[in-house]
Amino acid sequence: MSTNKTVETRASVEHFIGSVGNETRRRDSREMLRVMEEITGHPPRMWGNSMVGFGSYHYRYESGREGDFFLTGFSPRKAAIAVYIMPGFDRYGDLLERLGPHKTGKSCLYLKSLDSIDRTVLGELIRDSVEQMRETHDCR
Repeated sequence: MSTNKTVETRASVEHFIGSVGNETRRRDSREMLRVMEEITGHPPRMWGNSMVGFGSYHYRYESGREGDFFLTGFSPRKAAIAVYIMPGFDRYGDLLERLGPHKTGKSCLYLKSLDSIDRTVLGELIRDSVEQMRETHDCR
């Protein structure tokens, strides 16, 4: 049985955010820390060497693979900040239309800058995704 390669670590979130070279990305990361901690009620933790996660949930696939991952989180990448919306985006069409410039992957929302989006809508999106995860998974 394979295990998740990205796991919670003891690395310093503050040190990681402080090491982000792009000033805008560093500023946006500090704002994401505040917003996500407020929404989840969990402190930030490093997951792997480049993701900041909040809370956790346990997953188990039909294949037998299981593990733990964060409820929501973000990663300040070179091209954009990646915001992890774990349930995916199927139910968020209306919010995404109102958000502002973004791109999406399976569970990743890519934002070039928080200045170009509606922060209230981002908060709604994160809040609803965390609530959905709490309803459907064993969360901590």
